[in-house]
Amino acid sequence: MIRCLLLAASLTLPVRAQAETPVTVALDWMLNTNHIGLVVAQEQGFYAEEDLAVELLPYSDTNSAALLAAGQADFAYMTSLGFMSAKAGGADLVVLWATMQHEAGRLVYNSDNAGITRPADLSGKTYAGFGSAWEDALIATMIRNDGGEPVWDTVTLGTGAYEALATGAVDFTLEVATWEGVNSEMLGRNQSFFRYADYGIPDQQTGYIGTRAENLEKQPDLLAAFMHATQKGYAWAADHPQEAAEILIHAGDFPNPELVHGSMRAIVDGDYLRDGDTPVGAIDPGRFAAMARFLFESEVLKDASGQTLEWPGEVTNWYDQSWMGK
Repeated sequence: MIRCLLLAASLTLPVRAQAETPVTVALDWMLNTNHIGLVVAQEQGFYAEEDLAVELLPYSDTNSAALLAAGQADFAYMTSLGFMSAKAGGADLVVLWATMQHEAGRLVYNSDNAGITRPADLSGKTYAGFGSAWEDALIATMIRNDGGEPVWDTVTLGTGAYEALATGAVDFTLEVATWEGVNSEMLGRNQSFFRYADYGIPDQQTGYIGTRAENLEKQPDLLAAFMHATQKGYAWAADHPQEAAEILIHAGDFPNPELVHGSMRAIVDGDYLRDGDTPVGAIDPGRFAAMARFLFESEVLKDASGQTLEWPGEVTNWYDQSWMGK
């Protein structure tokens, strides 16, 4: 009788609990509000509804595009530069999603610095940087398009750039409006900024989620299930920003929870996740191509040997959103 009862009990267990498929996602940085939809989908059970057991891999020194290309993750959250550099270098990756509908980065300087009123004034000044070729192309384009000479001094400080700017040790740096920008406001720092798009930089989408191209053919159903649940997570976060912020706070390690709430307000108010009727995650082919072309023509994208790559003419095979129709 006991054996029969145990058998009956096992047959009534939810099928989902026995059939969840493990899925790994490599992150581009430490957990933050850019990843909000992934965490919401995980914590609200949207992945479980698709029979998926999703693990967000901790950020490491190896960038997420490289981990994905090496087969160390099923999906990756990538910066546009990280993806395009890997793709141009020969990695067989494809983008499925773009989180941010507009560029959240901006060039920032102290408002009380009377020597800076326009990008041309940055010529000859000191920049606190992060060590990428993208920064040089970005700053040079902005200064040149404003009529200045693109010459400046650089000190590579990483995240120390923001304190250096606040103390006046450097003249300008780059920040993400929805995180460092919010933090600076909370700290009462008197800072001003220039938007990239106002000075010749394409208004890019970023926060790509991608996979290896082979998965489009080998695991289309799993891919579609993961992406639909992810889209549901980001849509829920866009509709419930402060509740989503609380979910993220409980899932991570945030010394300042108010920064998370402030960041989500900035993301929603700035139409970063959802702009008009555009579905969350939708890729704009024109803007995708414009940023890729800018990176090629600025000689940012190179092959494995370090040689500058030439614009291939089109990049439509770099992304695929066929999952949306499944």
